Amino acid sequence: MLGVKIICVGKLKEKYFSDAASEYIKRLGAYCKLEIEELPECRLPLNPTEADVESALLQEAERIELRLPDKAAIIVLCVEGTMLDSVQLSQLLQKFAAYGKSRLCFIIGGSMGLHQRIKDRADFKLSLSKMTFPHHLARIILLEQLYRGFKIAEGSRYHK
Repeated sequence: MLGVKIICVGKLKEKYFSDAASEYIKRLGAYCKLEIEELPECRLPLNPTEADVESALLQEAERIELRLPDKAAIIVLCVEGTMLDSVQLSQLLQKFAAYGKSRLCFIIGGSMGLHQRIKDRADFKLSLSKMTFPHHLARIILLEQLYRGFKIAEGSRYHK
């Protein structure tokens, strides 16, 4: 069974996000071994300088790097990534599996995004949209799209 790890900077605090995440985590259990790891977001002063932001992103990058699974395909969510439709995402999941990647690791940055060092390690950069989403909502969207991708691969009617 495919292993999927999602590393998220920031915790889900709102009940509606937690409830949505729980539902998709439950559904995904039939298709993959899912692990979600939340890392604390670095605190910034009220009006951070570029140096403050860079320092915070670097600290978050160091925490992320310590948690990257060995031999996993690394997929980062970032605005400059490639936008895929649901069928293409399903095909990407299948492609990684076909190339012998039994583990996938998705990385969702916090409100400041991800340090370039993490983006440079990626096997694939994924953009969910040209629109900007809160990173908590991005997690829910990713979970739903992973579920949809597995359903597409099995030929289910979930994806219409």
